Amino acid sequence: MSKNLPIVGIACDVIKNGLHQFHGAGEKYINAVAHGAGAMPVLLPAFGEGTDMRDLNALYNVQDIVSGLDGLFLTGSPSNIQPHHFSGPKHEKGTLEDPQRDSLTLALINECVAQSVPILAVCRGFQELNVALGGTLHANVHRIDGYQDHREDKTKDRDGQYGSSHSVNFSDAGRLHGLTGENRWPVNSLHSQGIDVLSEHLVVEAVADDGLIEAVSSRSGSGDSDCWILGVQWHPEWQFESNKVSKAIFYEFGQQVRANMVAKSQ
Repeated sequence: MSKNLPIVGIACDVIKNGLHQFHGAGEKYINAVAHGAGAMPVLLPAFGEGTDMRDLNALYNVQDIVSGLDGLFLTGSPSNIQPHHFSGPKHEKGTLEDPQRDSLTLALINECVAQSVPILAVCRGFQELNVALGGTLHANVHRIDGYQDHREDKTKDRDGQYGSSHSVNFSDAGRLHGLTGENRWPVNSLHSQGIDVLSEHLVVEAVADDGLIEAVSSRSGSGDSDCWILGVQWHPEWQFESNKVSKAIFYEFGQQVRANMVAKSQ
């Protein structure tokens, strides 16, 4: 059966509402995939042991899930990756975790690489990307000497929290520079975790003025997969229709997933 739109999987968060668990993704992410990338978003439930969920891998393995996707979009989230996934110290009391999402996304990333399915990752997804491919994270960037506070100001409204917070510097020969023609760009900042040790399978695309890695892409050559990967620490979905860099990111992601859809149909 032919299809007109590429299918992009969006990994869900587990969200508690009252006494019940729900699986969902922010509407802004869904809109950015649908309208910015021109693809059909499909929400992927967070497999793994949870309050109500049982391990659906007994029925649907990750290889089968990825084979039905033309692309994967990893979103931001209020939760943080459980530190045992990168041999980090336990989180402080009160830190929101989502082990069900971890169990899905980390496996999805590696399977997407294996099947050369394009990946776009933002904020938490950016961190998941690094961890899944062997990198590590700082738990609290703002507590490390030399780094600025990258968390959002919770006293501001939504527009204020997602407004420009600092600038990032694009790598001269990088993918972001090539897509936009820009060397430096203002971005929003709403995170406490950040990259410590970069995965050997990724290369730096952008850094903040304090040296924190803010964007990465897949390393090509040297036996690495030819999978298209782009990850950014900020939230380009917020103004995907008007921000020059955000628009370019989602447009290129759309081009990549469309090319993958065509290649799979041949």
